[in-house]
Amino acid sequence: MTPPQRPRPPQPPRPAAPRPAPARRPAAGATADVDGATAPTAAVPSAGRAATPRADGRPAAPRPAAPRPAGTGGPARTAETPVSAPAAVGRRTSGSTALAPRTGAFPVRPPVVSQGSAARFAERARARRRLAWRQILIAAGSVVVVAALAWLMLLSPAFALDTEQVRVAGAGTVVAVDQVRAVVDDEGGTPLTRLDTAALRQRLLDVPGVRDATVTRDWPHGLAVQLVSREPVAAVPEAADVAQHAEGDDASGAGYALVDQDGVKVGRSDVPPEGLPVVEVPVGDARILSAALGVLEALPEDLLAAIGQVSAGTQDTVRFTLRDGATVEWGSAQDSALKVAVLQALRAAPETAGSARYDVTAPTMPVVG
Repeated sequence: MTPPQRPRPPQPPRPAAPRPAPARRPAAGATADVDGATAPTAAVPSAGRAATPRADGRPAAPRPAAPRPAGTGGPARTAETPVSAPAAVGRRTSGSTALAPRTGAFPVRPPVVSQGSAARFAERARARRRLAWRQILIAAGSVVVVAALAWLMLLSPAFALDTEQVRVAGAGTVVAVDQVRAVVDDEGGTPLTRLDTAALRQRLLDVPGVRDATVTRDWPHGLAVQLVSREPVAAVPEAADVAQHAEGDDASGAGYALVDQDGVKVGRSDVPPEGLPVVEVPVGDARILSAALGVLEALPEDLLAAIGQVSAGTQDTVRFTLRDGATVEWGSAQDSALKVAVLQALRAAPETAGSARYDVTAPTMPVVG
């Protein structure tokens, strides 16, 4: 047996949702302002839509025109929208080009410089003349600037050589610095930009005792002269007549010519100077003298100071006489470095230190006597 069901209590009815009030349309002859107020305007009947009378005989409000679809060339317009003359003038249809700029309701032509042809031609001629004068002034200014720079660099005393600012170095023991300065002083006052350093170097090479020279500008008024002097390395009897005598030198035949490593005479002495070896070679044979001087150039300072005399009968038979009385058979100038090492080793060894004769003509098989 099923129990009786309880009756459900009655449900109260749900209130209907309030509908939004329809927007009030402005009456005929009134338009909506920005703040919602209405203002009276002249009613414009919609094209193609006539107002139908109501049943009570009163005229009905005209029906609004359908909004214009987008893309037809202008914004949608209703029947209440008034059409103004300026808007109609400025309106353009689809595919038409923009009109000229306008102020208010009427288009305005762009301003022109001159209205007549003669005035325009005259204005163009004036513009061409102004451009030509500008180019002429620029060219003249450039010429003036270049001329001023040329005068400053080449003619003015702004960069003239001052002989007090000339520096001479490397004169050594045989070069007379006064003779070098006398050559340089001839160029005093010459602008450094026009100074011919190559020609000046050639004149310096003519100074006795100068082997080489380098001339460098020392801006703005100085000059640096670096000399390489011809230092004597040997004394040659003047009777041998193998040394290159200096210009104007009168050799008496009783003294000694001081020669450098190239065989150039750089001085003269009545007696052999201390520390310089005396070179005796056959009379008039400059090749043998050159070979002997080449051997002396290859010797170290300590061994060169120990040599008292050098003699040679040929280019391959150079012989030394040391200051302690020992003789050295050197031979030719070949393998000079190896011969120096062998000779120093023989003189340092206890067994051969006091020998009277050293033969290093063949340095790999030296002979000691």
